[in-house]
Amino acid sequence: MMTLAIFGGTGLTGKLVLEKALKKGFKVKALVRNPDKLKINDSNLQIIQGDVLNLEDVQKTIESSDVVLSLFGHVKGSPKWLQSRGTENILEGMRQSKVEKIISLSGGGLPFPEKDEPKFPDKMIRFIMKVAVPKVLDDAVKHAEILKNSNLKWMIVRGPRLTNEQPKGKYRVGWVGVNASTKISRTDLADFIVKQIESDEFIFQMPFVSE
Repeated sequence: MMTLAIFGGTGLTGKLVLEKALKKGFKVKALVRNPDKLKINDSNLQIIQGDVLNLEDVQKTIESSDVVLSLFGHVKGSPKWLQSRGTENILEGMRQSKVEKIISLSGGGLPFPEKDEPKFPDKMIRFIMKVAVPKVLDDAVKHAEILKNSNLKWMIVRGPRLTNEQPKGKYRVGWVGVNASTKISRTDLADFIVKQIESDEFIFQMPFVSE
């Protein structure tokens, strides 16, 4: 069974992805800043204490893994370029360990002009993000550029407003403004992400997953 390197496994969505991956029988190496936030006892889980901005910690996590899941994001007090710098470290670790595939989690504000057809509400949301949380949006855009230029098999999973509602067990996979709604439960989004581990359907793309 494959080994996954997970970054951001203590987040609200990341933890659900990690739990689902373990249930499916994957081995998981999770880099976390605070191991106390991950109270999961599983023989297939290896917890590594460290920081995604520390290259040595990242390399240790990716070593001997098959696929990388990059699920970390900004929290209060995060450095401005957290996602892009962390992504650079992850890609360096992947090259050193010859790991080819990475799935990264981002938000619907990140554009994918190749497939998106944003409607007025979508444009308004992006405008609000530019005003309210410019560093998060700028960082997401830069991290996407880094992945596109990596020569590795990348996929960026985007979602709208994430809720803690009960999962519906089904969801739409489209693009911003195309076959999409304005929300999704974190559990359903986690389900989609785990399914991509063994699928290359959306490699080099940014699917938008919503209910």
